[in-house]
Amino acid sequence: LKQALEREYALILLDVMLPKLDGFEVLKQLRQKKLTPVIMLTAKGEDFDRIFGLELGADDYIPKPFNHRELLARVKAITRRIEHITSLTNNSSNKLSVNNIIINLAAREASVDEHPLRLTGTEYEVLALLVKHAGEVVSKEQISEQVLGRRLASFDRSIDMHVSNIRKKIAEFNSAERIKTMRGTGYVFIQGE
Repeated sequence: LKQALEREYALILLDVMLPKLDGFEVLKQLRQKKLTPVIMLTAKGEDFDRIFGLELGADDYIPKPFNHRELLARVKAITRRIEHITSLTNNSSNKLSVNNIIINLAAREASVDEHPLRLTGTEYEVLALLVKHAGEVVSKEQISEQVLGRRLASFDRSIDMHVSNIRKKIAEFNSAERIKTMRGTGYVFIQGE
């Protein structure tokens, strides 16, 4: 935990079952100060554990035992996603603004009513994608492929959890509905007040 807080890493692989602090507690403390992408590794295959990890701010999870090629593919997907966001930032306007939400692409920051939002890397990218396509339905498949770098699997609720977390963080400062669920389709960022 100390090294993760003191140094800069491109990505952190975090095991849930650690000897002193469990991975969930490490993630909780890490998220108070850092937005480094985190993939949770867990022998606990229960949905509750994976959902809890995502709610605490993990960007992805992979249950043990895992295929090393799958882990490498997920790491590469997150790395590609960050490189893609960086290249978009360098090639386009630095800010997106819809209603009272401002996305600063250069700084990878978001704010609502001038209050900074403490988003994980994945939450930031989901919100940026929705704001970029404000007023349009963005499917869960699009979000999964563009943000997580993988196809949406059956019964995968990770996108729903990330959107739920974003809604909660926005609601801390502004209770107006910003992200509408389009049942069976995806989400739409509401353009007008």
